[in-house]
Amino acid sequence: MSNPFVQIVEPLDPKQPLKKFFNLSKLEDVRYAHLPFSIRILLEAAIRNCDEFLVKKGDVENILNWKVMQHKNVEVPFKPARVILQDFTGVPAVVDFAAMRDAVKKLGGDPEKINPICPADLVIDHSIQVDFNRQPDSLQKNQELEFERNKERFEFLKWGSQAFKNLRIIPPGSGIIHQVNLEYLARVVMDQDGYYYPDSVVGTDSHTTMIDGLGVLGWGVGGIEAEAVMLGQPISMVLPEVVGYKLLGNPQPLVTSTDIVLTITKHLRQVGVVGKFVEFFGPGVAQLSIADRATIANMCPEYGATAAYFPVDDISIGYLVQTGRDKEKVMCIKRYLEAVGMLRDFTNSSQDPDFTQVVELDLHTVVPCCSGPKRPQDKVAVSDMKKDFETCLGAKQGFKGFQIAPDRHNSIVKFNFEGHDFELSHGSVVIAAITSCTNTSNPSVMLGAGLLAKKAVEAGLTVKPYIKTSLSPGSGVVTYYLRESGVMRYLSQLGFDVVGYGCMTCIGNSGPLPESVVEAITQGDLVAVGVLSGNRNFEGRVHPNTRANYLASPPLVIAYAIAGTIRIDFEKEPLGINASGKKIFLKDIWPTRNEIQAVERQFVIPGMFKEVYEKIETVNKAWNALDAPSDKLYTWNPKSTYIKSPPFFDGLTLALQTPKTIEGAYVLLSFGDSVTTDHISPAGNIARNSPAARYLTSRGLTPREFNSYGSRRGNDAVMARGTFANIRLVNKFIDKQGPQTIHFPSGETLDVFDAAERYKQAGHPLIVLAGKEYGAGSSRDWAAKGPFLLGVKAVLAESYERIHRSNLVGMGVIPLQYLPGEDAGTLGLTGRERYTIIIPENLKPQMNVQIKLDTGKTFNAIMRFDTDVELTYFHNGGILNYMIRKMAS
Repeated sequence: MSNPFVQIVEPLDPKQPLKKFFNLSKLEDVRYAHLPFSIRILLEAAIRNCDEFLVKKGDVENILNWKVMQHKNVEVPFKPARVILQDFTGVPAVVDFAAMRDAVKKLGGDPEKINPICPADLVIDHSIQVDFNRQPDSLQKNQELEFERNKERFEFLKWGSQAFKNLRIIPPGSGIIHQVNLEYLARVVMDQDGYYYPDSVVGTDSHTTMIDGLGVLGWGVGGIEAEAVMLGQPISMVLPEVVGYKLLGNPQPLVTSTDIVLTITKHLRQVGVVGKFVEFFGPGVAQLSIADRATIANMCPEYGATAAYFPVDDISIGYLVQTGRDKEKVMCIKRYLEAVGMLRDFTNSSQDPDFTQVVELDLHTVVPCCSGPKRPQDKVAVSDMKKDFETCLGAKQGFKGFQIAPDRHNSIVKFNFEGHDFELSHGSVVIAAITSCTNTSNPSVMLGAGLLAKKAVEAGLTVKPYIKTSLSPGSGVVTYYLRESGVMRYLSQLGFDVVGYGCMTCIGNSGPLPESVVEAITQGDLVAVGVLSGNRNFEGRVHPNTRANYLASPPLVIAYAIAGTIRIDFEKEPLGINASGKKIFLKDIWPTRNEIQAVERQFVIPGMFKEVYEKIETVNKAWNALDAPSDKLYTWNPKSTYIKSPPFFDGLTLALQTPKTIEGAYVLLSFGDSVTTDHISPAGNIARNSPAARYLTSRGLTPREFNSYGSRRGNDAVMARGTFANIRLVNKFIDKQGPQTIHFPSGETLDVFDAAERYKQAGHPLIVLAGKEYGAGSSRDWAAKGPFLLGVKAVLAESYERIHRSNLVGMGVIPLQYLPGEDAGTLGLTGRERYTIIIPENLKPQMNVQIKLDTGKTFNAIMRFDTDVELTYFHNGGILNYMIRKMAS
């Protein structure tokens, strides 16, 4: 069927009649100029893809009528321009595609129909670990070990890049997905199939939102949802509310973009923006570089919004030139955005659109800060860090408490490292990492760290040798400008050598600590500290032996590394005493904003970006040498412990199965608030006493060969055993932290996987009870796939983080939500009951369903299938089953 909006199509340049665009200004609809800029992108996509089937004219009207419809839970379709994946989530996506080809073939269809329709880029950045540091050849050694560990995964991905059309792989060693997206992959305006249209992206990583800082609308989705988009399906989403975040004023000279983002994160968590768009506006935005905006947008998942959008302005256009984009294309981008009313001038308030609500921040009020010790939204002013940590030591176990007895607050443990004696106490820094896309994408904070390192070295300061220091840039450009500006050697002198190009410490790939340090921490039961310039510091994520972890700007990471503890008041206490006996304070070596900007103007130049990115797909010789099979169907190797055909499609038929009532389910686990996807499906190291370790040992592997859970996401046998395997898991059935639960029929305390297996063998369905924000954190599809494989049929929670609820839907697991004002406490639920969940025949979005307990109690809960499309997926047993049936029929 033809597009009903074809009459507004015209050439952008009369000299190029074949290059057209949908001219939204020709709608001549007064509502358009009042729409938030982020909603204009949803509108353009709906108009361009309107076929009266997947996207209907009524959908376009609903988006145009956003001001009224935003509060009415209206479902709209959105077809993003492209998809981006990283390897932790990309491997299981390609595994699913390979398995879907097998399933389509079994059902009599053409397996080669399973192919990305929407362009997809996969950046390998999650595999490298900090195994070596403080050595001149750390980078080379870490990269060699990365290939040794992950050769199977990399060969599989290389097969995928050859077997599937429209899938491009960026090899390991190139940089972090979101920084590569910002500096290289982002188009801002697409030029494809004869049309110009806004660039937009969904990614299998929650920090995909970083690209919103450049004016490309993007957010993280589960791998399952991304696969459907790759197969040409629109995302079905509820038309979002848009919170206008007005920035005013100028930052103070000593404040970094990290301080600004941590302040905004705490503020927006308090405002409450889960499931909403945030759109930034106001004259303060014009004071922020694209790197600053991208840093703020990157942290969007930490304040819970879907997207954190900065419309394109002249500074965005200038960034495209600075990063080496083709100047003619850049001028075309500007011309298109002007034509459709999407180019913003933040100093012109007459352009301000309507918003659901407006909140403000005066940038001048921001002070230097960190966040922690266990969550990214728990901001602490640097001036309060010492006092705050000491309060946390004695506070009750929780997000801000460690429950250390008062008489042990000043415990000291002596230890020997490389022939020298040292001491550790509560608050001692043992990991200091400049890491993650959040900050390494930003020249101002990276050069700030370099200048601080230079001044520290010149003042005679050092970092204790047992502290695990590391620098993992998000792209080769960072190393380039740090080297050219002359600060790299000072960073190296303090132990901050380049150890790899990838996420590393931020995702738990921090590698081992020295054994003597671990022994000292264990002996004294110390609350040791990791300080990182990352975006996530949830419990158990960074390293098993750092119970406190703080997010900080790169310069502050170095400052705390020099101090060796976070129990320091920088205003009153010196960072250290040099060889001459002089006390050196932080204020003595802290670079000003003007100093940093002068170096940035001189050394961050377009030629660097061109030189690094021109050879990005061919520069890795080890990748080029990989030998991958060329068959269109993957030949599964039964001996592989990395890549395994998943059981998701076993027994799948073309005919739909009617969803049945869940009878007499046991509760596998009972949780409180803020259970993250790290708790549900950890990405870090595989504990030697875990079910996953026992499985790998049975396959002939030694602990040295275990690698991480993240690297083994292509093997369901490992990932099912790794589900709920976080060492910091707090299950209400157990009186201590750990990945265990009670198997109620026997009364035994077992590892979660072992208990689930017992229930499965006896034919008992399972559910999970949870509090608020269930599934917060990374967009980790295994946090839904794992529970599905354990036999979890439903989760009953007070609220859900958006991406995780979507992933549960995608796997056919029912997300149930307590009615407003109710929770496990008000209903008197202990979790020891058995639950029967009545599934009616005529399901409707967000309908109430009845739950009966074996105690005789009955109550209602909301079934969080939010749209008709989600119900369709549920009837099919999940989104992938739906796609297989569609392709095979």
